[in-house]
Amino acid sequence: MSTDARERRNGREEHLITTFVTLADTLVAGYDVVDLLHTLVEECVAILGVAAAGIVLSDPAGGLHPIASSDGRSERVEAVQVDWGEGPCVESFRTGSAVAVDDIRETGPSRFREAAEASDFRSVLAVPLRLRTSTIGALNLFGSSVGALSGEDAAVARALADVATIGILQERAIRDGRLLTEQLEHALASRVLIEQAKGIVAQTRQVPVDEAFQVLRNYARRNNERLRDVAERVVDRRLTI
Repeated sequence: MSTDARERRNGREEHLITTFVTLADTLVAGYDVVDLLHTLVEECVAILGVAAAGIVLSDPAGGLHPIASSDGRSERVEAVQVDWGEGPCVESFRTGSAVAVDDIRETGPSRFREAAEASDFRSVLAVPLRLRTSTIGALNLFGSSVGALSGEDAAVARALADVATIGILQERAIRDGRLLTEQLEHALASRVLIEQAKGIVAQTRQVPVDEAFQVLRNYARRNNERLRDVAERVVDRRLTI
């Protein structure tokens, strides 16, 4: 292995360790599930070199919802999949297994394929958010080129998905079905609030929605507040940022 290759590998390993530490640090009382998942998808893009990443999460009735995305493209493709009940993320959730599509062009005609190609995605790996018998969603990794992730990258994706799953479920929620339902409902409600707040900030600042989300998130981190709480205040017009 060349010196440059070794340095890149060491840098990636350090980034991965830092990411796991960051994610672990969020797993404390009162942590923000939605912020945790947004951190996860952003780090997936940075560490794995994929074009985009996103997470879909199930509600108590088993319906899927986009909950975190690295950008608007992945969010749109995920929305198409859950709306039409087709695509790798839906299949991964239903089967509890990883679903790899190395070349989207080779799949049959579908709404998913149309949306993915329109967003310039050429491949995708969907990894279930699963702990033992509980599958609560899927992590989706979109590639801009044809081909599968390496075995090492796929293992890293699996590990990151496991961290997200543990963060959502937690042992107390696993032991108590009522708490699990409440936590999933809270995460989905937070998503709605954040989407509303993004729209308000985007309109107020005249910026794209993706940039508006970063404004919200940066404010929450600077002031050591939960993203959901900041979004709620923006929606209620008690905060202007």
